[in-house]
Amino acid sequence: MLNLRGRTVDGPAPGPADVLELVRRQQIQMVDLRFCDLLGGWQHFTLPVEEMGEELFVEGIGFDGSSIRGFQPIHESDMLIVPDPVTARVDPLAKVPTLILTGSIWDPVTREPYSRDPRAVAERAESYLRTTGIATASYWGPEAEFFVFDDVRFDQNQRAGYYFIDAAEGIWNSGREEKPNLGYRPRNKEGYFPVPPTDSLQDFRSEVVLKLRAAGIPVEVHHHEVATAGQCEIDLRFSTLTEMADRLLMYKYILRAYARERFKTVTFMPKPLFGDNGSGMHVHQSLWRDEVNLFADPAGYAGVSELARYYIGGLLAHSPALLAFCAPTTNSYRRLVPGYEAPVNLVYSQRNRSAAVRIPVYSTNPRAIRVEYRPPDPTANPYLAFAAMLLAGLDGIARKLDPGSPMDVDLYELEPHEAAQVRQVPGSLGEVLDALEADHDFLLQGGVFTEDLIQTWITHKRKKEIDPVRLRPHPWEFFLYYDA
Repeated sequence: MLNLRGRTVDGPAPGPADVLELVRRQQIQMVDLRFCDLLGGWQHFTLPVEEMGEELFVEGIGFDGSSIRGFQPIHESDMLIVPDPVTARVDPLAKVPTLILTGSIWDPVTREPYSRDPRAVAERAESYLRTTGIATASYWGPEAEFFVFDDVRFDQNQRAGYYFIDAAEGIWNSGREEKPNLGYRPRNKEGYFPVPPTDSLQDFRSEVVLKLRAAGIPVEVHHHEVATAGQCEIDLRFSTLTEMADRLLMYKYILRAYARERFKTVTFMPKPLFGDNGSGMHVHQSLWRDEVNLFADPAGYAGVSELARYYIGGLLAHSPALLAFCAPTTNSYRRLVPGYEAPVNLVYSQRNRSAAVRIPVYSTNPRAIRVEYRPPDPTANPYLAFAAMLLAGLDGIARKLDPGSPMDVDLYELEPHEAAQVRQVPGSLGEVLDALEADHDFLLQGGVFTEDLIQTWITHKRKKEIDPVRLRPHPWEFFLYYDA
């Protein structure tokens, strides 16, 4: 694997000299510096390898922060990116041999980490966890689902708004004249998981897995997902918080770039198709003290400890605010709709996929015990979302928040008076932003998040996303009201 990660487990963390040795050994010609904007987009610029020396890892290199979403105003635009040697990976897709280095953002005047840098938030969350004395590490395993389409067109202007999606695998193409049309397409909600040729993306996913492994990212499994038209999932092996967020950005990059090479397009939108399953990002998480899984207790419900139950209590109590970071788009709430198998119920259960928190019971091995938080989706900025979930769980532990009794029944079959007692997630981005505004003290613990970052997030989401969607006519309104 062409990276330096493996040396961080039993030995010292890689340093600049190790990166330079990797550059020499792999005959690298370009160095791509990457960082994450506030909303979760990966940004980059590239240096000829001759311009990289050990001083780059100390002094950093400047860029214009006013051109980055959620960062600086124009009169304070100068920022620094300082690459982290541990993140060095050889790009498995670049035609010119290229090294990818992910960096943190610093203020060039104070030489302090930038408060709105998402990666710095993740690092502060891990540091805060250690200071609590509760655990020494947290482990994270997101399941980021996606669609692979063959064509997408969309536009929005004063007099028109539309999108068109097509996929060779889409069930709607069963009657298309293809001369010959060979059939074998997964019907709506039947994509989980027939073998090829109905699963037309087997080789595509396998090839992506090989690219991920070449970049040093371990993969556990890949498969087709429930929806027609190319819904898929590739599961990464769990890792620590910041490392997993780094991996998830690389995962999204490789998927999109490789799909383009194959004349396909990948989207992580939670709900790109009407009438079929949306894409979530179920996040498995656990707390450890050295080699001991603190969430495991063979005597507990579903094998989880009392500490894990309090952690669940924190996730459930803070879910309305959490979703401002974990399901952060207007499109997220096309997926989180009651009655459509979405995890909208703020309860916990073993095995039950309609609950917001599920405890997987595939294995009784104490090392495999974890909780799975199901409302998030892959539009989330992973640095912020993982950090927010951790802080919610830690608040639950600190306050001993009881999540109540588990719900091991089909929540959609409850009697109306029983269903009315079950709390559900909010139904819109506006509602979760209001919840975040009212409930964010838990995010400020240990200085992990700042008021400035939270208020910047809320303002951006309201002005740049909610308002533009709210102000435009919806196509379905023409069906409903044109002849009113």
